[in-house]
Amino acid sequence: MARWVYIEDLKQHVGEEVELRGWLHNKRSSGKIRFLIVRDGTGFVQVVAVKNQVAPEVFARLDDLFYEASIILRGKVREDARAPGGVELDLVDLSVVQNPEDYPIPKVREENIPDVGKLLPLRHLWIRGRRQWAILRIRDEVVRALEDFMHARGFIRLDPPILTAMAVEGTTTLFKIDYFGQPAYLSQSGQLYMEALAMSHGKVYSFGPTFRAEKSKTRRHLAEFWMMEPEWAYATLEDLLDLVEDMLVYVVARVLEQRKTELDILERDTSRLEAIRKPFPRITYDDAVKLLQEKGFDFPFGEDFGADEETAISESFDRPVMVTHYPAKIKAFYMKRDPEQPDRARCVDVLAPEGYGEIIGGSEREEDHDTLVRYIQEHNLPLEPYRWYLDLRKYGTVPHAGFGLGLERTVAWITGIHHVRETIPFPRLLDRIYP
Repeated sequence: MARWVYIEDLKQHVGEEVELRGWLHNKRSSGKIRFLIVRDGTGFVQVVAVKNQVAPEVFARLDDLFYEASIILRGKVREDARAPGGVELDLVDLSVVQNPEDYPIPKVREENIPDVGKLLPLRHLWIRGRRQWAILRIRDEVVRALEDFMHARGFIRLDPPILTAMAVEGTTTLFKIDYFGQPAYLSQSGQLYMEALAMSHGKVYSFGPTFRAEKSKTRRHLAEFWMMEPEWAYATLEDLLDLVEDMLVYVVARVLEQRKTELDILERDTSRLEAIRKPFPRITYDDAVKLLQEKGFDFPFGEDFGADEETAISESFDRPVMVTHYPAKIKAFYMKRDPEQPDRARCVDVLAPEGYGEIIGGSEREEDHDTLVRYIQEHNLPLEPYRWYLDLRKYGTVPHAGFGLGLERTVAWITGIHHVRETIPFPRLLDRIYP
């Protein structure tokens, strides 16, 4: 009996007869030869069937196969330097599990359809395509790299609740739900809870879904997205900047090393990623405004940057740029002010190169109880839901800092794709919650 192996392991079985279990991705004919592109979840391989080298009924069966037919086949692994994975499979036998006749995504594969919005209703099938397969495997690598990095730096993962009674990033983007007769909200961020956990464990992070009810249709926005959120007791803004810099360098290097096949499928210009090295440029908000004005933007000082401004700033650098010390009035209530510039927050936004916008936002957190009460009131937020949060400043308060990394924007940047909706398996958008 041939041994069942996965496509990603075929190079270890050159010269052997093996069994593959997967699906027909594509096919073509050339006289007495049939070429099948087969996928099994771990990769794609070309299977070659020569008419006089397989049973007549097997060869005849090949012409009746439709796209996405689920198949089990046996073949001999042959080394071929020209093949994408370095190997091909010479077919010996094939059986059909199911042969669908009306697969709704046509032979012109999803890579060649200009309006990907037409494919969103078929997302449950679209994710089978090579491009989507590559993006989602890079997403997996980014997640694992982030977690490996954080654990290597002494952070432990703990999970905050998704159902909350308070706002973290302002009240205008909350999804409200009924919680046994009282109002509750889907979490905008786990940060406040992670601050409590940092007072218990020192260095913690969470990794999970967050929700923003922004009525935005831009390529950078999702209603549901994933964030990694570390919190670090006794850390300063400068500690945070160093950590973020090391983290992004590590993650990009990891993807370059482990996901070359996927980057090739996406035709990613990897020279852009190879440039991601320390040190990252660090500029203040004032520097960024001056840069925009030099580029011809009529940008009013004191406003937050939009997508166009973030793109223009990042275009001046070949690696992520760290913008610090924003005006406190445009930032969240929990951010610590700079003692030397009381109108500025000790915060940072990390803008990815190539116009992908903000991928990380972080700051030192205000640790003084009375000051934090004043900030909550200035933001017109009710004090009662924050009583437990204020307790952290009454019992063993310390300076601390943290940040949130948006996974989908980070993956979009690393993969070089246009829209974040392709970086999450099932995107939730302003006008879409199906499938």
